[in-house]
Amino acid sequence: MKRSAWPPIVAALAILLGFPPAASATDKAHQQLMAEIRMLQEQQQQLRQMMGGLAETLKAIAAKIDDQTGATRKAFADHKLQVDAVAEGVRILREKADDTNVRLSSMTQELEAMRQTIASAPAPSVAPAAGAETGAPATAPQTGAQPIQLPPNPSPAPGTANVSPKKMYENAFADYTAGDYDLAIVGFETYIKMFPRAEMADDAQLNIGNALYGGGKNREAVAAYQKVISDYPQSDSVPVAYYKLGLAYEALKQVDLAKKSYESVIQKYPTAYEAILARQRLDNLNRK
Repeated sequence: MKRSAWPPIVAALAILLGFPPAASATDKAHQQLMAEIRMLQEQQQQLRQMMGGLAETLKAIAAKIDDQTGATRKAFADHKLQVDAVAEGVRILREKADDTNVRLSSMTQELEAMRQTIASAPAPSVAPAAGAETGAPATAPQTGAQPIQLPPNPSPAPGTANVSPKKMYENAFADYTAGDYDLAIVGFETYIKMFPRAEMADDAQLNIGNALYGGGKNREAVAAYQKVISDYPQSDSVPVAYYKLGLAYEALKQVDLAKKSYESVIQKYPTAYEAILARQRLDNLNRK
């Protein structure tokens, strides 16, 4: 019996006809997978952008924190500087107070010694002149020589005999602290004339400037402070004189000269208390 050739052909056609649906499903799955991959890539890109933005934000925050930290450190350093300046000022005031107490004690001892000397000194005796008892006038010796004319004893200036330099300075300073500037100036000037090499001569000249400045005589105060700088260049009154000179120039509206005076204090005496005050005044002038 002859076998038919159709079954194999039909089977082949069925197989061929069955492939396209399978291939189509595979392509669809592949496309869906590619779409998901693209979505994941886009999400990854977005995450990268977000991460970059967060990194920039964190960098900006870190910079702000650094700036704030620097500002805090600077403020702390400035505060510490001010505290140190106040402490240094207190120390200087204590030293001056101790020095004043020592001087007062020394002056008291000197006054007590003078009182004891005056109390124990014998009263001066006057020798009677020749012939005083008989009433006869005194006659010159009969030697043919002319009588010797003795010069009169020089009398000390009123109010200055046996005056202690410290006592004179303290009197003038008391007038200054009491606000009697004119009398204080006279006292300090007299002190300098009588005791030009005294230990407090530079302080006396400085207080002349202070009295003039306190009395509103700023031009005369400038000259007085300059005299401290020129006549007592090695004294501890010079940095004070430079600073007070700047104040006097400020009162005269001569800002440039005031700045130069403050700069002189800062440059020549950087460790002095007046250098701190001068730096503050200079900053105020520069901000105007």
